[in-house]
Amino acid sequence: MTATASNEVREEDMASEGGPRNGFEPDVKVRTREYRIGCVGAGMIMAECHLAAYKEAGFPVVAIASRTKASAERVARRWEIPTVHDTPEQLIEDKNVEIIDLAFPPDQQPALIRHALKQQHIKAILAQKPLALSLDEAVKLRDEAAVAGKILSVNQNMRYDQSMRVLKQIIDSGALGDIVFAQIDMHAIPHWQTFLEDYDRLTLANMSVHHLDVLRFLFGDPDEITTLTRKDPRTRFDHSDGITVSTLRFPSGVLAVSLEDVWSGPRQDGYKDDQHINWRVDGTKGVAKGTIGWPTGSASTLTYASTETTGGEWVTPSWETMWFPHAFIGVMEQLQHAVKTGEPPALSVADNVKTMALIEAGYRSIDERRTVKLSEISINPIN
Repeated sequence: MTATASNEVREEDMASEGGPRNGFEPDVKVRTREYRIGCVGAGMIMAECHLAAYKEAGFPVVAIASRTKASAERVARRWEIPTVHDTPEQLIEDKNVEIIDLAFPPDQQPALIRHALKQQHIKAILAQKPLALSLDEAVKLRDEAAVAGKILSVNQNMRYDQSMRVLKQIIDSGALGDIVFAQIDMHAIPHWQTFLEDYDRLTLANMSVHHLDVLRFLFGDPDEITTLTRKDPRTRFDHSDGITVSTLRFPSGVLAVSLEDVWSGPRQDGYKDDQHINWRVDGTKGVAKGTIGWPTGSASTLTYASTETTGGEWVTPSWETMWFPHAFIGVMEQLQHAVKTGEPPALSVADNVKTMALIEAGYRSIDERRTVKLSEISINPIN
């Protein structure tokens, strides 16, 4: 048996033959890949993540459009996409397209969603997060999609990060016992798109949204949130929320902290960079901890020890896939499968509105300098 340390066992050394190692499934199985996708947007997230994932999974991408046709043509050549449309609206009207995949700024995304909802040939829409610039607009989109009878899904792709998927499986198995405390600790620089410079909300809406959503994925809906922030003097454009720290309390008693330092140290020659995102979950019968790999372009990691299932030894599941781009296979797969089966998508717009409500509660906490209960935030249908 090979050990990574005296008390840490490689997960593959404990695996039985056949099936996923130790029963864990870090990546989804592709069940459905038959619906034709039209991609709107040609920036980094589309070119490097969506389309790379779709190519690997064998999802049929039949058309692309962006704000400038030249950008769409460049990405189309790279990924061998047969049709380039002059505008996003023209792509949405293309009757050869069945699923719309949006990677567009949140101030412009709602209009494109509404245009897609009017098209009889469109079966489903995958939107980016944040879904809109306000909770009220997100609620309206949820209700309009329901009236139109269309599937609207939101790209909360951190739920498909391999470490988060395996962590969820470990928690659900009971190996950690009752969860007591959880934390996500980020010191890394996200890709701040230039359009964000025009918004009055930055980190909580555009980066913390990953972490707060994945905490909901792991532990359910929280009762309350307390968020503190300060401007980040190292961020070169004006903003209201730079560094953010949110504390969540869940009905089960779980206390969770999400910290986002989106600059992470000085940015100058000679400084040895240490960007990272770490996480940890403590339970009454075990602990799981790990890293999110995207700041360093590596796979996420997880190691855990349980008095119930590992004899107290630290076990380290392994995988070769990464959050970027492989998690995007899961995001599109769950939508395609929902179209085929008629089942609700795993990433439904109704569920995403609850994440939007959590973000809104965080901003209210910042503005009013108090703990905000989620019951204060209305997400009832707007008539």
